[in-house]
Amino acid sequence: MDVPLVVRWIFEHALRNHASRPIVSREDDGSIVRLTYADFGRRVAQLAGALVEAGIRPGDRVASFGWNSHRHLELYFAVPMIGAVLHTTNIRLFPEQVCWAFEHAGDRLIFVDGSLAPAVERALATKPDFRRPFVVMGPSSASLPDAQDYEAMLARQPDRFDWPELDERSGAILCYTSATTGDPKGVVFTHRSTVLHAFAGGLADALGVRQRDTVMPVVPMFHVNAWGIPFLAPMVGAKLVMPGNRLDPASLIELIEGEGVTISLGVPTVWLAVRDELEKRDLRLPTLHTLVIGGSAVPPSLFDDLERRGIRTVHAWGMTEMSPIGTVSRVHADLEGEPWEKQRDVLLKQGRFTPLVAWKILDDDGRAVPHDGRTAGQLWVRGPAVTGSYYRTGAALPVFDAEGYFATGDVCTIDEFGYLHIVDRSKDLVKSGGEWISSVDLENTIMGHPSVREAAVIGLAHLKWVERPVAVVALREGAALDEPSLQAWLGERLVKWQIPDRVLFVDAIPRTGVGKFLKRELRERYRDLLI
Repeated sequence: MDVPLVVRWIFEHALRNHASRPIVSREDDGSIVRLTYADFGRRVAQLAGALVEAGIRPGDRVASFGWNSHRHLELYFAVPMIGAVLHTTNIRLFPEQVCWAFEHAGDRLIFVDGSLAPAVERALATKPDFRRPFVVMGPSSASLPDAQDYEAMLARQPDRFDWPELDERSGAILCYTSATTGDPKGVVFTHRSTVLHAFAGGLADALGVRQRDTVMPVVPMFHVNAWGIPFLAPMVGAKLVMPGNRLDPASLIELIEGEGVTISLGVPTVWLAVRDELEKRDLRLPTLHTLVIGGSAVPPSLFDDLERRGIRTVHAWGMTEMSPIGTVSRVHADLEGEPWEKQRDVLLKQGRFTPLVAWKILDDDGRAVPHDGRTAGQLWVRGPAVTGSYYRTGAALPVFDAEGYFATGDVCTIDEFGYLHIVDRSKDLVKSGGEWISSVDLENTIMGHPSVREAAVIGLAHLKWVERPVAVVALREGAALDEPSLQAWLGERLVKWQIPDRVLFVDAIPRTGVGKFLKRELRERYRDLLI
């Protein structure tokens, strides 16, 4: 049957087959809201009625500016199912960037969490002529112009809605890239790509989420749909735990213990802090068996520390342009009987491609690299969940080749089992005296030191070698380490020319809103250090 692949398919499946399964959401004040999927479905219908009453029509963009919560999840379904497009806005943008994002997306209505309303007030102060109606989700001390209360809007509506038939290729969600270089770029996910991505993410050798699981997405819902979990969890009927605005290690551990979380997802920064808290308290989390980590490479020391506490780290890689999941690292059948050290080596790679992704890795001459796990090249991808162009740019940008493949900007190797290993972003490789140094590999080596919490490596201009590596390091709480000691420690593990010329100690390394090292800022801050 020619049945369209639309978000409503997942929604109605969840209500028919998983109606009693729970959704747990922590409010800004720390209280807990408990819903079933049936309750959730009724609230989504009410929200859809409120959106139509507010004048939202098919194709309109509706913004969210919120934490991971049940209300945000309701927007994820109500907005696209009436034919509009949900723009999930990065809540960590600078004030002057917030209104830019709303304007570039062309948002007609903006939903804001109560605790984030002051941040939007500050943004509006930078652009007094900006006018849009707002809806505030939960109590707030701020006063936004033309603001309505979310719960009051829903209370006026019936809990049933006559959903329209939609084209599966129409837009559902609009996300912007994290913009480590240049302005953010918008990517519109269609209903079709969103549903296909949920199917692929649910495979056993991908995220492997089951109905019996309790899933807690710590990765923000503005970061590429929290990696697809808002659609995947309802599709399989998993219990969903939304942590709200309390993302400190103690609060996350409390939720994991209290709700019996089995799978959680987030960037390494989050789990480095949780790891430290677990070690400080000598604590184990018996229900938590899987942490899916993406956004940047998993430090081997973090992988080992969590493994010792019975938590398997599953590395995933992708991009906003890929909806986002491209690869997931699970043990290949041919490696099942191999020693743990060999399995560990592949689990620390970015993983094997999902069925939605066609790929090629090409050298500088455009030839495919051998699958030897050593020869590096540029990664290109295509598929039904890979963007064909950026929002409001007209024709496709010149990051697509003649075959329609998208240039990821990653320098990678691929091994005989199909495991992708990202050597570096092309712009982050350090070329010293004609030799390439991987900043990712160097960062992981540095983070193997017991005193180091995190490290970012950048290449800086050098009069003799053109470019040399410099390490920016943050230490664990209470640790002491100096530059010569760390360089000597690295000298026992690296060849001499790979050792950073300088090690700079900082309290915290600047990051983007989605947890990636902001190397652009570091390069600018220290650009003349070696000259």
